[in-house]
Amino acid sequence: MTPRKGERPPLPEPLPVPTVDAHTHLDACGAKDADGVSTVVDRAESVGIARVITVADDLAAAIWAADASEWDDRVFAATAVHPTRTAKFTDEDKAVLEELATRPRVVAIGETGLDYYWDYSPPEAQHDAFRWHIDLAKRVGKPLMIHDRDAHDDIMRILHEEGAPERVVFHCFSGDVEFARKCVDAGYVLSFAGSVTFRNAKELRAAAQLVPLDQMLVETDAPYLTPHPFRGRPNEPYCAAYTLRDLAELRGEDVGDVAAAVRDTADRVFRLPTVTSHDSGGA
Repeated sequence: MTPRKGERPPLPEPLPVPTVDAHTHLDACGAKDADGVSTVVDRAESVGIARVITVADDLAAAIWAADASEWDDRVFAATAVHPTRTAKFTDEDKAVLEELATRPRVVAIGETGLDYYWDYSPPEAQHDAFRWHIDLAKRVGKPLMIHDRDAHDDIMRILHEEGAPERVVFHCFSGDVEFARKCVDAGYVLSFAGSVTFRNAKELRAAAQLVPLDQMLVETDAPYLTPHPFRGRPNEPYCAAYTLRDLAELRGEDVGDVAAAVRDTADRVFRLPTVTSHDSGGA
């Protein structure tokens, strides 16, 4: 029987080394409370995705993500207002984000950046918000998690003009080989989602082969961008294992080595503690 499109992919073979989903949206995956968060992360941990970073796209999601990171010690948060939500970005919004950014389990400022694909926020509003988030990341000493859709040149220009934070992550990297080289040379970290497994994403797959392991992360961006061969079905953090295995094969590297390198990069960039035994009642 052909699986229905709405069904989650099967659990993959567990990874030989536990690693990290560097960008997911647990609320959009259906995890509304502490029990829901633990259920999703339990599935991920069963295949070697031992920790996750849940990411906000608007103010309500930012508050939820910061709270969720305290419900389960395998969960961390990134908080910001997504570029497509910046048409009305108020001082009150900024005050809330500044408070959230100081919380110890909020490990990044994101996702912020520019999105020229969707016509939801004027470019000027996006630019102003991006510059504000860059400044916030520098003030609190946390990495900047960038959303970059059809905006490579302006992203790099604004980072140069403002002065990039010490740690910069390009979430769901979507560039070609040339842009990947520019990012790597600048010391930025490139995070690859399920889109890198798509067989028609030739330029992206070529870019993924040149990124040093200590500048590479793996993410799901769940519930979006489910990896091949399950494209179009609901995504969850456990599916990062599919992407990681595909990347290892693409690069001709041992899957355990790639998983360990991704884990180490996440630990370094986000300054994550190692979880030896989780406590779903909070951290």
